[in-house]
Amino acid sequence: MDALTIALVLGGLIAVSTVAGVVLRSREGRLKKVTSLTLVDAAELGSGVHFGPTATLLQFSTEFCTKCPGTRAYLGSVAAHHPGVDHVEVDITNRQDLANKYKIMQTPPTFVLDDTGAVAARIGGAPRPDAVTAALAIAQTKDHDHYVI
Repeated sequence: MDALTIALVLGGLIAVSTVAGVVLRSREGRLKKVTSLTLVDAAELGSGVHFGPTATLLQFSTEFCTKCPGTRAYLGSVAAHHPGVDHVEVDITNRQDLANKYKIMQTPPTFVLDDTGAVAARIGGAPRPDAVTAALAIAQTKDHDHYVI
C-alpha cells in the first residue's frame, strides 16, 4: 500500500471512531425506555438495605468504575435535598446474579424506584440532573407507562 491509501484508511477509522464515541456519549445519563414493570426486593440487594418512603435512587457500582464516586456524591446530594428520597448504592463486582437480572452492561446505572420498589425509570451511565429530576417526578406520580424496566 502506498502512503496515501494508508492515510485515507486511518483517517476513515478515526472518523468512524469519533462518530461512534459522540453517539454513545450523547446517550449517557439519559432516561431509557424499558419494556416491563420490575419490582426490586431490598433484601436481595444486601443486608440493611432499605428504600425511601417516597422514592429511591438505586445506583449499581463496581470496584473499577471511574464514574461511580462522582455519581455517588451527586445522588447522595439529591437524596439529601428531597425529603423521603433515599440513595442506595450496590456494588455488583461480585454479584453477577444482579447484573444479569437487571441487564446491567456498564456502571453506574441508576434505577429510580417508587415507594413500592417498582422501577419508575432507568438512567444509563452518570446521570444528568434533568434526567434525575424527570425520573423522580415519574416515581412520585407513578407514571410508569413512560419509563419502566
